[in-house]
Amino acid sequence: MSSEKPTYHLYQAPEQLLAGKNILVTGAGDGIGRAAAITYAAHGATVILLGKTVAKLEAVYDEIEAAGYPQAAIYPIHFSGASMQDYHTLAETLAENFSCIDGLLHNASMIGERKSIEQSNHSQWQEIIQVNVNAPFMLSKALLPLLRQSSSASIIFTSSGVGRKGRAYWGAYAVSKFATEGLMQVLADELENTSAIRVNAINPGATNTAMRRSAYPAEAPDSNPSPDAIMPLYLYLMGRDSEAINGQSLDAQAV
Repeated sequence: MSSEKPTYHLYQAPEQLLAGKNILVTGAGDGIGRAAAITYAAHGATVILLGKTVAKLEAVYDEIEAAGYPQAAIYPIHFSGASMQDYHTLAETLAENFSCIDGLLHNASMIGERKSIEQSNHSQWQEIIQVNVNAPFMLSKALLPLLRQSSSASIIFTSSGVGRKGRAYWGAYAVSKFATEGLMQVLADELENTSAIRVNAINPGATNTAMRRSAYPAEAPDSNPSPDAIMPLYLYLMGRDSEAINGQSLDAQAV
């Protein structure tokens, strides 16, 4: 057995890797979601931008349009308050405009305050679980019929190192990422050999984003790579070269 470590984070994507594909990105207005949306569009995809802040989504839309990439679409949604019916309505709207969905990147997350379990705020705990776990569950469930219409579809969840080994004071966020890993594994196992949908998770690692800066205010932001720098794995898992990969949790950076 080879002892070589996987090098997915070094993947070099063909220029038109995602040509003709429809890819939905949550939390697309900022950080990793913004970088992924623009990167997918640059590689030929029609990107559907989901998020709660319309102005940020519009800025990403304008950047995609100015670059001459396929025209994106915007769908504002507030993950902390959306119901299952809201996601069904989203799916119905998408079905009216797209024959299928080829990719779904669950990027939107909420980190909350870093406190001990004893000191955690109950309402914020519930909101973090709602945004990080329940929303991806409901959105995946609603979009599965459209994903099944694709000849090769990919669902990507966003995990974290604290979703693999719990750490003090990471509270609901860590618990939500453990749940994300479980949701990914269960869905991947259910869909394997029964559809052309593969399901995996990415641990972005320490990245220079607003979320990271809020969690580590004393850390020099430039000590971490930009969201653009970790895009190779996001392209790999969304493109045809990963069609045999299912149920895996991969790191976007070398570990």
